[in-house]
Amino acid sequence: MKLYNWQQKNWPHFTYKLTAVGDELLLLAEKAGEVAGMIGALPPDARMEAIIDMMAAEAVKTSEIEGEYLSREDVKSSIRNNLGLHPVREKVHDRRAEGIGRMMADVRNTWQEPLTAEKLFDWHRMLFHGQKGVSAGAWRTHAEPMQVVSGPLGKQKVHYEAPPSAQVPGEMEQFITWFNATAPGGAEEIKKPAVRSAIAHLYFESIHPFEDGNGRIGRAIAEKALSQGMGRPVVMSLSATIEKKKKDYYEALEKAQRATDITAWIRYFVHTVLTAQREAEAQIGFTIRKAQFFDRYSNRLSERQLKVIRRMLDEGPEGFEGGMNASKYGSLTKVSKATATRDLQQLAEMGVLAVTGGGRSTRYTVNW
Repeated sequence: MKLYNWQQKNWPHFTYKLTAVGDELLLLAEKAGEVAGMIGALPPDARMEAIIDMMAAEAVKTSEIEGEYLSREDVKSSIRNNLGLHPVREKVHDRRAEGIGRMMADVRNTWQEPLTAEKLFDWHRMLFHGQKGVSAGAWRTHAEPMQVVSGPLGKQKVHYEAPPSAQVPGEMEQFITWFNATAPGGAEEIKKPAVRSAIAHLYFESIHPFEDGNGRIGRAIAEKALSQGMGRPVVMSLSATIEKKKKDYYEALEKAQRATDITAWIRYFVHTVLTAQREAEAQIGFTIRKAQFFDRYSNRLSERQLKVIRRMLDEGPEGFEGGMNASKYGSLTKVSKATATRDLQQLAEMGVLAVTGGGRSTRYTVNW
């Protein structure tokens, strides 16, 4: 049977050919510059909103990849609290949302700093704050093998087995040294940000140093590597792109963990980063449209109408899945169904919302 990467004699010295991704690396550098320009051209409030939207998407989707489904509203409140944007802290109802929001804010705020074991422990504690059953802020120590498995109990397939827990402290010391040495200006600098990010993510996931949370922290490390290479905090959601084709991600990772020639993994990861950058460009374009939309209508809407429109647009260009209706409107604004129906009809008459269906099937969507 083929050995895992960490069992091979040249571990952790990965080899790869950049000719496979040369064109995409050039395009990525170009797109990154365009996105930075778009962000810089936004008014300060819209710029911060675009950044928070992207951070929230990353937090929500990195959790979804692991099977956790969080409230976007709670995550955004946590991010705003941890970025210190409001004098009064917003209420966050879910500890998991509070933890991932706090971690995302810290990843952004400390992107320039070298990586340390204590920083990784901090992120792990943030992620599992107040949750039982996980040894937060420490490497795993259990004697049984750390395996990535799928399938029902008794018929599970082992996709990967990480190094034994006894090896983790030494492996992580070596990983952290490598990460800092390959940073811009380091003794072993890797000049292509997406390539360093790809290796960092694979290397960390192969060690799998924590009992739980390795995927989320590994994607945060990938973001840190990208930010350092680009010289600014990245504005994209790598996890949102990965989550759309999660099966491809796990297949690429599994194959890469069986070899130290990782050309195929680099190709997958660079393509994913480029897709994420394109999606970020579209999201920032949406933020610009949203700002123009509010400039046009905000003075003509009541406070509760504004609240609903903002909540719809928080979900993206399409608004709520299935559209808005009187029941959803009433739930958001705490008004009667009759009042909700009148408000929605008024919004439709003004051209703010478009109407589809009729009777109980009446649905409203944002009229771009």
